[in-house]
Amino acid sequence: MNKQTLIQVHNRVKPYIHKTPVLTSELINEICETKVYFKCENFQKMGAFKMRGATNAILSLTEEQRNKGVVTHSSGNFAQALSLAAKKLGVKAFIVMPKNAPQVKKNAVKTYKGEIIECDSNPIAREEMAEKVRIEKGATFIHPSNDDEVILGQATVAIELLEEYPQLDYIFTPIGGGGLIAGTILAVKYFSEKCKVIGGEPINVDDAYRSLLSGKIEYNDSNSITIADGLRTFLGDRNFPIIKKGVEKIIRVEETEIINAMKLIWERMKIIIEPSSAVAFAALLKDKENYKNKEVGIIISGGNVDVTNLPF
Repeated sequence: MNKQTLIQVHNRVKPYIHKTPVLTSELINEICETKVYFKCENFQKMGAFKMRGATNAILSLTEEQRNKGVVTHSSGNFAQALSLAAKKLGVKAFIVMPKNAPQVKKNAVKTYKGEIIECDSNPIAREEMAEKVRIEKGATFIHPSNDDEVILGQATVAIELLEEYPQLDYIFTPIGGGGLIAGTILAVKYFSEKCKVIGGEPINVDDAYRSLLSGKIEYNDSNSITIADGLRTFLGDRNFPIIKKGVEKIIRVEETEIINAMKLIWERMKIIIEPSSAVAFAALLKDKENYKNKEVGIIISGGNVDVTNLPF
């Protein structure tokens, strides 16, 4: 892994993704007493950063592998990302989704021509069904966050942010499965001399925080509930070593803090972001004393939200 590899990945995915805008707000700068730059992946194709990793993963396959298709398990943004990336590249996508996944998410996958295979609503059932599809169809399995090519694709978010604002002192990102923050750490390592990476995580599903303390991958109780449902997943063996070595710290936030951060961005910046995206901003608001007069980037990870079911 070196800077050249990341540049090659970025050049490879560029034709298939949006270079998303970076927005600022004078009011938010005043509230935080720092300069904040929001990298808006809610404006990415299919509404989230995951389009980048999905695209890079498919582009990394051989022609023979592409002819047989790809398979993943996801009930959220990666299901949509892999479906759309596969459609654009002429590849068949098999998407394993739990039976109780929201209909709006299933509809989105169908819109992008992904073939849904339903399973029971637990991690073991998802993995077993994905493995069954892999064997039966000969498809290549692509994990939503614990895959080297996916991680490299996600790194392109921070690469673009640092190309535009190389002076950043910190980049905040939410932590779910770990693909985005691992990619951000790699980008910072090769594209900045001083920037540090901070993770934001809901206190109700703080597996990454606990993993850093114990030195091994920790899991959440299956009953753990958070409004940031995209962050209920856990780290993997490909991204955890990168995170353990490269993250400055993880700030845990309460549900009310996530809602308040989300509401502030909706009201003041007039953009739609999902609860998982608000977690990184909530982390900055909670710990703003430590970032006074600094220059801070925040990755808005996505904007796929059910507008009929808002938390405020």
